[in-house]
Amino acid sequence: MKIDEIIEAAQARENDLKLLNHTVLFDLEEDGKILMDASGDDLKITLNPPNDEAETTLILSKENMEELITGELSPMVAFTMGKVKVLGSKGVALKLSGLLEN
Repeated sequence: MKIDEIIEAAQARENDLKLLNHTVLFDLEEDGKILMDASGDDLKITLNPPNDEAETTLILSKENMEELITGELSPMVAFTMGKVKVLGSKGVALKLSGLLEN
């Protein structure tokens, strides 16, 4: 799955993800970064944003991001197995985890 397809999959889950009410940066290492801004009324997703400011940063591979967004990988399992590193607010990461498991 390409990054554009991952973004499309996330946008398809907008009704769930906009309930986050926070900003999360997905650092996909060599594959780029995705900023998910759910702090307003709408979900905004930006590929390789000009700045890295977010309340929480998740560092993971593109493959693990794909599995998280499509529901193939549980966020809690990913964190426990070290497939995702969390920087910043753990509370925001926990809230996102609950939304992704819906």
